[in-house]
Amino acid sequence: MEFLSYLISGISLGSVYAIIALGYTMVYGIAKMLNFAHGDVIMVGGYVSFYATSALSSSLLGPDASMGAVAAGKIISILLAVLVCTVLGIIIERLAYKPLRSATSLAVLITAIGVSYFLQNAAQLLFGTAPKSFTPVVQNQLSLFGGQLNISYVSLLTVIACIIIMLALTAFTSKSKLGKAMRACSEDKGAAQLMGINVNRTISMTFAIGSALAAVAGVLLCSFSPTLMPTTGSMPGIKAFTAAVFGGIGSIPGAFLGGILLGIIESMAKAYISTQLANAIVFAVLIVVLLVRPAGLLGKYVPEKV
Repeated sequence: MEFLSYLISGISLGSVYAIIALGYTMVYGIAKMLNFAHGDVIMVGGYVSFYATSALSSSLLGPDASMGAVAAGKIISILLAVLVCTVLGIIIERLAYKPLRSATSLAVLITAIGVSYFLQNAAQLLFGTAPKSFTPVVQNQLSLFGGQLNISYVSLLTVIACIIIMLALTAFTSKSKLGKAMRACSEDKGAAQLMGINVNRTISMTFAIGSALAAVAGVLLCSFSPTLMPTTGSMPGIKAFTAAVFGGIGSIPGAFLGGILLGIIESMAKAYISTQLANAIVFAVLIVVLLVRPAGLLGKYVPEKV
């Protein structure tokens, strides 16, 4: 039962990484930009949800609120976090990345790191450095096999949300008009513009979708590990980027698979090897996979045309 418990914990943690990785892979797949500020957008989503929940609890719901009212308040806080992070993603793209559309990859990378530090320091000034105790979206747990196996509802919700988001994104990019425009921009921005596609609007919408996913991931991450700080999104963001590369960056199913596998590896490493070495083991596995498959598990190698 212990192994099954660790496996379920790894899948739920990996689902959080997968949702974050989907945001990375959307932006890289269409804009060919590595948005390392993505992890800090997760932190912003967590803070917005935290303060929205606190405000609703104190002013509207009160101590005698029904379960339905509490659930409605949490849904409102999540929707508000999604809205704020979506607007933030568009602002970041317009101010920081759009002027660098034709710049070198190094310039974009340095800018992304700068945006990341700006968001972290802004959060320290606005919210303080003291950790906040985040109330999970859902509480309680499901007991199976006579109480030998306990699964938290947060874990179940995280896995279900990850699967729904992955399927929705796959359908969106393959069926919708905007999704097809994103795929066209991914292939060739110049040709897409000649065909009448608004490339700037398409890239902005890509950042908006990625940032909305970051908000959802921030709420689920803080529910899974209920401590919120200005640096909350840093390490999960790096791990999610690792998951995106692991599965094949630019591939939606690859981001999903990479996130799940990364979560399982981390959970098993903490349980059976060492909690201190878990992160090192995760990145070592990534190195081994990339030595065998440089494009990732589901990525495709595209030779550079000269």
